[in-house]
Amino acid sequence: MTLDTASLTAFFSRHHPFDLLPAPDLATLAETAEQQTLAPGGTLFAIGDRLTRIHVVESGEVDLLSPQGDLVARAAGGEILGAKTLLRDGTASLRAASDTGARLIAVPEAVFRDLLARHPRFDAFFDRLRDTPRRKPTPAGNGAGAALVSAELRDIMTADPLMLAETTSAREAARAMAEKNISCVLVGENAVLSGIATTGDLTARVLAEGRDPDVPLSQVMTPDPAALAPGALLLDALMLMSRKGIGHLPVCEDGRAVGIVTRTNLVRHQSLSAVSLISDIARHDTLDALAATVAQVPQLLAQLVGLGVEAYRIGHMISSITDALTRRLIELAQAELGLAPVPWLWLACGSQGRREQTGVSDQDNCLILDDAYDEARHGKWFAEFARYVSDGLHACGYVYCPGDMMATNPRWRQPAKVWKSYFEGWIATPDPMAQMLASVMFDLRPIDGDAALYSGMQRRTLDLARRNSIFRAHMTANSLKHTPPLGLFRGFALIRSGEHKDTLDLKHSGVVPIVDLARLYALEGGLEPVNTRERLIAAREAGTLSASGGSDLIDAYDLISNIRLAHQARQVREGQKPDNFMAPATLSALERNHLKDAFGVIKTLQSAAGHGRAL
Repeated sequence: MTLDTASLTAFFSRHHPFDLLPAPDLATLAETAEQQTLAPGGTLFAIGDRLTRIHVVESGEVDLLSPQGDLVARAAGGEILGAKTLLRDGTASLRAASDTGARLIAVPEAVFRDLLARHPRFDAFFDRLRDTPRRKPTPAGNGAGAALVSAELRDIMTADPLMLAETTSAREAARAMAEKNISCVLVGENAVLSGIATTGDLTARVLAEGRDPDVPLSQVMTPDPAALAPGALLLDALMLMSRKGIGHLPVCEDGRAVGIVTRTNLVRHQSLSAVSLISDIARHDTLDALAATVAQVPQLLAQLVGLGVEAYRIGHMISSITDALTRRLIELAQAELGLAPVPWLWLACGSQGRREQTGVSDQDNCLILDDAYDEARHGKWFAEFARYVSDGLHACGYVYCPGDMMATNPRWRQPAKVWKSYFEGWIATPDPMAQMLASVMFDLRPIDGDAALYSGMQRRTLDLARRNSIFRAHMTANSLKHTPPLGLFRGFALIRSGEHKDTLDLKHSGVVPIVDLARLYALEGGLEPVNTRERLIAAREAGTLSASGGSDLIDAYDLISNIRLAHQARQVREGQKPDNFMAPATLSALERNHLKDAFGVIKTLQSAAGHGRAL
């Protein structure tokens, strides 16, 4: 760290609200900021200028003047200029000038907005400047906010933190922190904690005091730091860190350090949130950058599971990220190919269409084109358009559909009148292939384009399906193809051979049977929801599914989905690629019994459907 960067870091740490930021972000802020000098009589920005940064006054004074030249405000050391403008329409309504001259620190807009997105307390400081202050989250007994503070530190902490001996020099510690991109090291021997040293300690106790950088950590560390056990709640950590004014909290078990909780951990639900990732996707214009952003999804999934967020909410968030990526690729495709020759609608099917994606997803999509589409004149543009988006999704980890259910397949890139004939044909002649295609296509959800191309078609198709008892009988048979893995005497029927021997397929033997039943109930009632859980609730309310059967199946769906995501989160934390194959031995006896009960519910409802009894 250069002296200028160190000085800027120290400057920001002394002024509110920058003092709310963790040390790594302060260092990044200092590295990206630029120092500017405003000469006496100079103008920083004029009325009508489009601002691209905020300015923090380092020394001197800057006046804000009305169009009539009246003094509105005067900013001195540590005060911020331009934040109100950036948080509104970006156009300066006042002139900023200095009679005496001033020295300023310029922070790029992108850096400023990134800090707002990732640090709620920093963001809250600027609420008063917004036209409409942001609504603060309210506590909820079963919401993500409640789950956040009730999560255990073992699910939040950074495990195996770096520990150095007390004799290690400050120089070596700084080098180690820089190499590992961390903001602190624990000090001690054999995992027994004696102190902690942070980047702030090194700045304040070594650099600022002009001490020899070879001074041992024993002389600059904070000795006997506060610590909590892995089973402590995140709420405990928040309260302790707030009370003591600290940003780093060791986690110790049986007298040995096993982890560290930092401010970064505490706000990671913001920095790795779906909202933050979606924001990043919207500003990237290269596949490498988009792929790097989407690569964070497994970590987001693991974190949300650790925080106790319900599986159906996680599925919605993960699918929203895929939606954002699809829309961004569509924007980039149009930037390269030009505007489409006729109106179109890009739709997702499968798990993305149902908003139920997890850590394992391929792509399933299609295009509905306006009836003015002419293959000879327009076909090349839409073929290239579909290829651009599909290739981009594949490059970002959403692999090509093994069944070629993608817009790149000409069959699934057709005018609306052809799509209408598809659905009418499947319903009128429900052979096995028609059943399979209908099962996929009834899960369609518009992503981008002219939604009117599908809305009327969906209603008409549901009405046709509801009135055709033969088609519904075939769909019932189709919904019974995937059975829960229960053997004799309520034992699990495990996979017998191959790569996944002695495991349960939580997708095809657990989630999919419920997805199929929910689709069937929706067809019975002509119900429009596409999401499985929403279908079950709507079917229960409409009476196509009994109150008791609906409640049981919703509970079974939630339980299996939560176990499935917990399995994938555990794989992510262990550095493995997530999948759907879980060994029952990883569950407690109580969890295994609950899972068997859930499979039993599915089996009962499938039996009722198969025999034509009330569902």
